[in-house]
Amino acid sequence: MPHSNPSHVQKLLFQLAGCSFVLLFLLLSPKYLQAEPTQAAVTAFNAYAHTVELRLAQQHRAQAGFLAATNAGQQSEARLRKGDLIVEQLTPATGGDFPGAMLHHWRGTVFAPGAKAEDIDRLLRDFNHYPQIYSPQVLSAKIFSQSGDQMQATMRVRQQHVITVVMDTAYNITFARLDPLHGFSNSISTHIAEIDHAGTSSERALNASEEHGFLWRQNTYWSYEERDGGLYIQIESISLTHAIPNGLGWAIRPFVESVPRESLEFTLRSTCNALRK
Repeated sequence: MPHSNPSHVQKLLFQLAGCSFVLLFLLLSPKYLQAEPTQAAVTAFNAYAHTVELRLAQQHRAQAGFLAATNAGQQSEARLRKGDLIVEQLTPATGGDFPGAMLHHWRGTVFAPGAKAEDIDRLLRDFNHYPQIYSPQVLSAKIFSQSGDQMQATMRVRQQHVITVVMDTAYNITFARLDPLHGFSNSISTHIAEIDHAGTSSERALNASEEHGFLWRQNTYWSYEERDGGLYIQIESISLTHAIPNGLGWAIRPFVESVPRESLEFTLRSTCNALRK
């Protein structure tokens, strides 16, 4: 039987498989490892987060424009009410690369018909049920302390792309209901540890010299507004990861940038599903 030449689709699959192998090798290579973010990167991230928080605080005090305008312009609300999810990359074109680290800034907006502000406020505070609401990304969640609208909590999260990464994360969380129709919540990461062999008898947290820098910092800012017979929900997420090695941006950048986007989309859709239930 004559040997046939591989089809275009087969060639593409071979190329994708090769890229995945190269990416996996690069991500797990000792040359890619970096113990912790540099102090300069942490300082730059905190300064950037501060500017985002100041801008959000100004939005929340405004009589109009409680939510940021999307890049869809005047058609945005019509699209949202039809069920579209609008996701935008806000990472600065210049200034997003910190010493040894990368900044990622994304914003997602969605409309949940029939939902009310009190519904999402109750959902966001129901931290112990996050593993059911946000499965399979959230494996476990626990509140350590709570006082009024302030909470300290931990989550074990799983990110699965070319490889699967499990991390234990800790957050300081603030909730605020500004009036019956408006509110927000800020979740600021205080600790992130990568877990090796999660869920097995060999489970352990990697030490600083072993971690890959998949996620060093992550702050999540929720804003919501009830009107038009439902609830507009907007999330801004800023995170800090290991920088891409010089010359390898073509192979790694699309993967690295897809992770926060896909996580944001998943969170918004899972939230809407939970509100419908």
